[in-house]
Amino acid sequence: MKVLGLIVEYNPFHNGHKYHIKQAKKIVNPDYTVAVMSGNFVQRGEPAIIDKYARTEIALQNGIDLLLELPFVYSIQDAGGFALGSIGTLHRSKVVTDIIFGSESGDIEIMNEIAHILLYQPGKFKKYIKYHLKEGHSYPNARKKALYDYFEKDDKKDIIYKIIEKSNDILGIEYLKNSKLYNTNIHLNCIKRKSADYNEENYTGEISSATAIRKIILDENYKLLEKTIPETSYQKILQEINDGKGPISYENMRDIILYKTRITPKEELIKIYGVKEGLEKRIIESAQRSSDLSELLANIKTKRFTYTRIKRTILNIIFDITDEKIQKFNEYGPQYIRVLGFNKKGKELLNQMKNKVKLPIITTPSRYIKILNEIRKKELSEDIIVHSDMFLEQFNYDIKASEIYSLLYQNKENSKKYNELTRQIIIK
Repeated sequence: MKVLGLIVEYNPFHNGHKYHIKQAKKIVNPDYTVAVMSGNFVQRGEPAIIDKYARTEIALQNGIDLLLELPFVYSIQDAGGFALGSIGTLHRSKVVTDIIFGSESGDIEIMNEIAHILLYQPGKFKKYIKYHLKEGHSYPNARKKALYDYFEKDDKKDIIYKIIEKSNDILGIEYLKNSKLYNTNIHLNCIKRKSADYNEENYTGEISSATAIRKIILDENYKLLEKTIPETSYQKILQEINDGKGPISYENMRDIILYKTRITPKEELIKIYGVKEGLEKRIIESAQRSSDLSELLANIKTKRFTYTRIKRTILNIIFDITDEKIQKFNEYGPQYIRVLGFNKKGKELLNQMKNKVKLPIITTPSRYIKILNEIRKKELSEDIIVHSDMFLEQFNYDIKASEIYSLLYQNKENSKKYNELTRQIIIK
């Protein structure tokens, strides 16, 4: 049995995603296709433009059989943490045989070589990292510079330089690194991205970036939107807008963010994951003199702190996610498999998973207490990979994230009646 695994955000689902699914299926010829997807907040540190259930419905109409949710605590981490949670979820599903990801370079061999170095860190590489850290660079930049140095005399150095500057290649390297970390038997390969760059902000034709498409949606340019996404995606987005559930933008979080950043004391800020190198001082000062989020981000930003990193850090402040918590989440990995939706084939695959996985499978969120009690009964087992405290904390963050997201709906009646615990999965 061949099962294709994809790591996605579909924010929103567009023609490039449809191309990726089609090409991935050509490579693997799978019996089933499963995707793990960020929930209501994505790796850019922003709320998704439409909610996870709407995005699930679109995915099931466009070639995905089973849709799993990436736990919130991994979906808003940097590339390493995002990959750890995504690969961990697919690996622990016990059914995925192949993973295909998008890549700017399409060079799986060199990405694999870099992943090996990052995971095992040979002595020379460690020496370069220490040198650049002493120069005052942040760890991600010190690691990047150490790779430059490590491959300086290599005939592949030019392509390596390009790879470690590109968003999807960086993620691909982390997928490969974490597959080694989990010692998984899943085979990983990549597809070279077609046309628009991941961060391209402008419309570039039929295949445009998600960044450009979100801008088109927020500008209400629906004629242009129709050219960049499949019909099913177009109709669902319009429905979400008409129902007052979208579009959701980062600016919709203005009051929540300014409130939380203004009232959080310095001694609490310095415990938050991502708050390093004096960032707490910049956040405190900027929050007091900013009236909107564009102004806040501009006031915080430096060469060392990118907009994306700042946004992720701010979400950690909103949710009180500390360094200590992230270390534990990443040590234990995903503690459950949360199902967002499936079609007929996906239901077949889910039934097979139930006989194989050691993680609890959540299809009815309101049953989490029963699941928790079952975990506690098994915790004396030496073979356990699920820990009740970790399960509960990760799950509670998913619930909090969805409840906060519901406050961002355009029609506040939707917020009033929202209850994540009673939401039903999408069945197609």
